[in-house]
Amino acid sequence: MKFAVTIRITAFLVALAALLSVSGCGNDSAGDLLPEVPEAQRTEVTNNAITNLEAPIPPQCYTKTEDRFNPCYTCHQRYPSDEKRMNKLDDGALQGGYAFSDVGLSNHWSNLFVDRQQWLEQVSDEAILAWINQDNYSGLPARLQQQDWKGFMPDLANYANPQQAFDEQGFALDGSGWVAFNYKPFPGTFWPTNGSTDDVIIRLPKAFREQRGKDSRDIYLLNLSLLEMAIKQLDNITIPEIDESTINADLNGDGNIDGKVQQLRHRQHYLGDAGDIALAQQQYPTGTEFMHSVRYVGIDDNDTIVVPPRMKELRYMRKIRQLDPYDVESRYARERKDKRLGMLPTFINHFDEGMENGLGWMVSGFIEDYDGELRPQTFEENMQCMGCHAAVGTTIDQTFAFARKVSGARGWGYIDTRGMEDAPSIAETEGEILNYLKRAGGGSEFRENPEMLKRWYHDDGSVNEEKIKGADVYTLIAPSRERALKLNKAYTHIVRHQSYIRGRDATWLPAQNVFDEVSAGEPPLPREHQYYGWDVRLDWQNGVEKQSQAAP
Repeated sequence: MKFAVTIRITAFLVALAALLSVSGCGNDSAGDLLPEVPEAQRTEVTNNAITNLEAPIPPQCYTKTEDRFNPCYTCHQRYPSDEKRMNKLDDGALQGGYAFSDVGLSNHWSNLFVDRQQWLEQVSDEAILAWINQDNYSGLPARLQQQDWKGFMPDLANYANPQQAFDEQGFALDGSGWVAFNYKPFPGTFWPTNGSTDDVIIRLPKAFREQRGKDSRDIYLLNLSLLEMAIKQLDNITIPEIDESTINADLNGDGNIDGKVQQLRHRQHYLGDAGDIALAQQQYPTGTEFMHSVRYVGIDDNDTIVVPPRMKELRYMRKIRQLDPYDVESRYARERKDKRLGMLPTFINHFDEGMENGLGWMVSGFIEDYDGELRPQTFEENMQCMGCHAAVGTTIDQTFAFARKVSGARGWGYIDTRGMEDAPSIAETEGEILNYLKRAGGGSEFRENPEMLKRWYHDDGSVNEEKIKGADVYTLIAPSRERALKLNKAYTHIVRHQSYIRGRDATWLPAQNVFDEVSAGEPPLPREHQYYGWDVRLDWQNGVEKQSQAAP
């Protein structure tokens, strides 16, 4: 215990010394921790011009497949025609297909090709640790109020320090209604070893949190669990122990209302004051909100990778309308037609409120300014979010994380991958990470993470299956301390240049496995290296595995 306390005190003093030595005093701008960049070298932050009309195409789509590597399958999928899924996009042909518009054939993500090695040398370890451990979230609401901001106002207290924001079940301690859940990070980009840690939290409308006009934690948990069942198409799910008599409902489906239960069966409607609202197949109810904080790679006193206070981005989604199934299919059909015709993407801009994705959601976000304070994203920066949250075949109601939640009661709580099993996709049997490493040929979409290659691959390029199967998710996707520091330093180069419209990937060596220009005649992946049927949902061994045969 004394040793741990000594480490914490030492770490605090090192961070404080870095602040004082770099800035001269602890009250100066946080930006003083980083090298200065002349204004002439910074990218203009503006809503008056768009440099990339194909901003929704993410950088990963320009990866060279070399006729055998396929990191594309986790986003672009083809499902059986009788699959009871809301998402009917059927974009599996994009796996290594490079089916871009004429504008999209040019890779606008030039930040991938920047050499940042000299920048890394200018930022000390002490300075970057001090930087990532600063809170740039708490002051955001006040700054927005000063700007007469009309959009979403972040309202979760202590979000910079999650251990102070949520209880053990993930419920926000400030009564705001936000709930954190534990989920498996999406393969590739969202692994800490590739540059960022993150979390996702959800909030349902007031009626879903109340019974007879009063807050009810049990009602909220039950409605969240019913939503999880609708998204995952489950017949039943485990829940924290709840007394049926206090809810006045048969929760476990045994025909009685007679005591405490830990099983919830599918039902047609939500509970409590939302009892007149029907569950919709693989759709969130109108008014559902998500916050997604994308953060630096934190490092604690024991060199464990953690979620630090500083946010790179704060992303927000709000469900503004629930769509009928025929409307969803029609919108996806139009998306397929536009793609075939090579048409450029368009979205309705609501300015401060965000951008409509065309499928029932409003999307907005905040990102670091030159000094590291969060600011609203520009129109072009927001457009980058649409590549994944508008028309991608693998999503469920245009979202990723909630479908990947650890199933049932054990999945409520802040994200923690330590001890988490490498659960397979529900459509497959082998571990999801194991399969990804086999198919992608590396530990990222770009296949340029040497640490992952060294840890999990043999010299001949094949994966070390035995070693992978013996590791938990944390061990599989966490970087070393040295790599984490480099990732953090590299990203601050983008912050200082405000060059997000040229890419946000934390790289320090120019990419080698990425096209800067794609030939219109570039062949797609051979069929034997295309993987259809993968599902974003996971088969958790101790959750509830039975998938519903009838759509909710």
